[in-house]
Amino acid sequence: MKQRSVDREQEKEIQHEEKKSLKRRLLDYVVITAAAFLYSVAVSLLLDPNSLAPGGITGVAIILNRVFKVPTGTWILLINIPILAVGMWKFGWRFILSTMYCTALTSGFTNLLSKFGAVTEDPFLAAVAGGSLMAVSLGLIFRSGATSGGTDIIVKLLRLSFPHLKTGFWFLTLDAAVVTLSAFVFQDVDAALYAGVVVVINSILLDVVLYGRDSAKMMFIISDNYKQIAARMLEEMDIGVTYISGSGAYSGRDKEVIMCVMKKQRSHMAEEIIREEDPNAFMIVTSATEIYGEGYKNIFSPKL
Repeated sequence: MKQRSVDREQEKEIQHEEKKSLKRRLLDYVVITAAAFLYSVAVSLLLDPNSLAPGGITGVAIILNRVFKVPTGTWILLINIPILAVGMWKFGWRFILSTMYCTALTSGFTNLLSKFGAVTEDPFLAAVAGGSLMAVSLGLIFRSGATSGGTDIIVKLLRLSFPHLKTGFWFLTLDAAVVTLSAFVFQDVDAALYAGVVVVINSILLDVVLYGRDSAKMMFIISDNYKQIAARMLEEMDIGVTYISGSGAYSGRDKEVIMCVMKKQRSHMAEEIIREEDPNAFMIVTSATEIYGEGYKNIFSPKL
């Protein structure tokens, strides 16, 4: 009887996890749909009508639209077909299904919205607004476990080989090549420069959306009152503190060095504690761009 009861509990747990997983996937598709629409707004209402080719497959599609007069959304779909095939082989059906869904939506929305024309004819405003919308939409798509196809899949493949290089870097590199090409095809250096503004804005904001503003402050504190400082940091700031054993090269005295990291917004609290406990403390403050562990990123989570 006891074994049957345990089995029933396990079945309930499995069913509960499956329901959670289904709800999570449905939510992902809702987010992907909204993000694909935002991306298409950026392309159809801001970038494409102002002849701004923002790099990637979208930029190539805009260039081809001017050459062959085929709708930009249609080019986005056609170019993505062979790339999606490679993605299916490398990342599997689950990944590629959501990406195919996103690509199809982006293509359809882009063609649909292109009928409305440009929201603004100011190329700088179009570049800033379009680049910002693209970054937000791409970040949401990536966080939902999909891509918008095209360069996104190429970037994911590159990230497998070069995980230490962030997504924004790869987009910047690949997009710059397309922007340069657009200058020759459109015979318009100004349009290419504005497209470059799109690329830069997209790259910077994409990293913010994907990784958050989680850059933190790392402090090394040398003080005779290290115990009091550490105790107050633990109690008042609730952050981790580590002692590193060292010795002064000149004095030869053994010293305990405090090492700690904290969110940038809280660094002033630590500085205040140090100032109160030991105004003569020696302190080194530096930036930490990626932190793994409790309260920060999970080292075992997949790289975006």
